[in-house]
Amino acid sequence: MLPLVLLRVRGRRSGEPRTVPLVYFSDGEEVILVGSSFGRARHPAWYLNVVADPEVQLTAAGVTGRYRARITEGAERRRLFELARQNYAGYGDYEVLAGEREIPVLALAPA
Repeated sequence: MLPLVLLRVRGRRSGEPRTVPLVYFSDGEEVILVGSSFGRARHPAWYLNVVADPEVQLTAAGVTGRYRARITEGAERRRLFELARQNYAGYGDYEVLAGEREIPVLALAPA
């Protein structure tokens, strides 16, 4: 079973809070999220909301905390995406399906 976290983020258009369950893993103190959208051609809505407002709330195993998200790039993104593939092989399939869209990898640090 893959570990899940509940991401709570403000909707970029509505301003209303949105909660979505996501697979995650940790890299040191940071929580890592992958915006795969199951390999669809478009980024997931939760990702667009986080880009608009990187101050989020995460809940996992009954513990809730405030985090600040950032989009990883370059060598860091490649390293984290490889770790994500090791945790869940489906990310490799999603990467192929996504075609030209680079799947974003976010690192969230405690706020």
